[in-house]
Amino acid sequence: MGWFFANHYQSGPGRALCLTIAGRWRKSLSSDIFDKVQNSYCVLFVPELASTLRRHRLPVTAQRLAVLRAVAHHPHATADELTAEVRKELGTISRQSVYNVLNVFTDKGLIRRIQPAESPARYETRVGDNHHHLVCRSCGKTEDVCCAVGRAPCLQAHDDKGFRIDEAEVIYWGLCPACQRPGSRAVASTRPPSPHTHD
Repeated sequence: MGWFFANHYQSGPGRALCLTIAGRWRKSLSSDIFDKVQNSYCVLFVPELASTLRRHRLPVTAQRLAVLRAVAHHPHATADELTAEVRKELGTISRQSVYNVLNVFTDKGLIRRIQPAESPARYETRVGDNHHHLVCRSCGKTEDVCCAVGRAPCLQAHDDKGFRIDEAEVIYWGLCPACQRPGSRAVASTRPPSPHTHD
């Protein structure tokens, strides 16, 4: 694979391998891989996946490789969405098996689980940098947003009650660009009511 340079997107356990593409090799890449990279998705290949599992003292299995690759390719996906992706690669696999692998990965620090209010849990490979999330309250689209301060815990509590705070988890709610478009159901549902008129 001489057509890309590899570097780590972030530090810490479970770091994902992302690609910085040399411009002169752009035409050598399939469009789907290039689009993923352009959109800052973490594109992991088997050797890196396997070494990541070994670093965390986990046996390398086809199921674990497939689940980790699915999370890396589809950040913020739910367990059901990830199960569907893994089935495309492996064929038959139970939803519970995928849940079990996700739980092990979360416990080991390979991936991060986030759970916005009234939403199923979502998973991502970006860990260790105390970043936050934007969530569309209409369609559920979720995006990463970097810590405004640049270091953990990012926010200063007014009264820490004696706690030694090392992390802050923030979710920003609003409407994504698609749901802001004129005529969208989201915009219509969030418009304030018209003022009452009297005869």
